[in-house]
Amino acid sequence: MATATASKKNESYSDEQIQKDVLAELKWDARVQPNEVGVAVKDGVVTLTGWVDSYTKKWAAEEAAHRVRGVKAVANEIEVKLPSASERTDADIAAAAVRALEWDAFVSVDRLDVTVSKGWITLKGEVEWQYQKEDAERVVRRLAGVKGVTNLIIVKPRLTPAELSRKSNRRSCAAPRPTRNESPSTCRGPR
Repeated sequence: MATATASKKNESYSDEQIQKDVLAELKWDARVQPNEVGVAVKDGVVTLTGWVDSYTKKWAAEEAAHRVRGVKAVANEIEVKLPSASERTDADIAAAAVRALEWDAFVSVDRLDVTVSKGWITLKGEVEWQYQKEDAERVVRRLAGVKGVTNLIIVKPRLTPAELSRKSNRRSCAAPRPTRNESPSTCRGPR
């Protein structure tokens, strides 16, 4: 499965220079070997190909490509081929994912649905904050045997921005009741 991510960089670089820079960046990233990844560039869009032995390496190669100036988008077509020693059943991966979420994530595992198919983890559910969504993915991404992660978690704040603003304004008002010349929404006096 190929994943593509976009970046908003308006500077102009030649495709050849971008390719050289991505290959150099891969050399400096200890998580991935540059000989595991092929790099092609067309109109600033980098395509990563090849195969690696962990999802962490696939993700690291994508991050390295995004660090390079001039990259407009990355199509990550790297395949994860696990060594036989790292192969795990979907049931093992699912159990490990639940344990990892219980121990490490800033979100209750009870609010999430974890599904594993052929080593690919899909996360679903609702959380209140973006960092919770990102943390849940971070936690399961690094598990042994994982070939990929699809994060379908929905961020659904408990309070809308308008409600949060109203609550904040109410707390900053010191006077419980306005005087005759003040409107009910006017705050007076020190906190």
